[in-house]
Amino acid sequence: MNWEELYSMQQSLDNHIESNHQLKNQDLFQEKYLALLVELGELANETRCFKFWSNKSRNNNDIILEEYVDGLHFILSLGLEKGYRYTSRNLSELTRAAETEQFNIVFESCINFYKNVSKETYEQLFMNFLLLGEVLGFSESDIQVAYYKKNEINFERQNKGY
Repeated sequence: MNWEELYSMQQSLDNHIESNHQLKNQDLFQEKYLALLVELGELANETRCFKFWSNKSRNNNDIILEEYVDGLHFILSLGLEKGYRYTSRNLSELTRAAETEQFNIVFESCINFYKNVSKETYEQLFMNFLLLGEVLGFSESDIQVAYYKKNEINFERQNKGY
């Protein structure tokens, strides 16, 4: 996947939002970090993977993918905020976990990044998030197409006073 293209698109969206909301030159790390955690929670809620007490089925894959991409927006944005970029790596050597466990791994990676902001902890977060996407059954192509769509929606929302 061309991550640099997604970073560029995210930078444009971030600039647009910051300009529209008079946030230029403000450190938004805390807000973006919390937004990522909220989006991860919303994603987990749509999969229902942890709801052992319920017989209700998970939401459809389109909704789950849209929630996944919402998280990707904030991971990209956090990287931009701190000057980090993820570059493609071979994820095949990394262990895949069941959905619930992979969510917990991603949450733990978020906390590690928050407590120790570094390129290494950012890349680990990014890789674990990509593994979550694989565990959820999404290809890189699925993710890229969904990111394009959601990025366009986010611009439209901003232009309509969201």
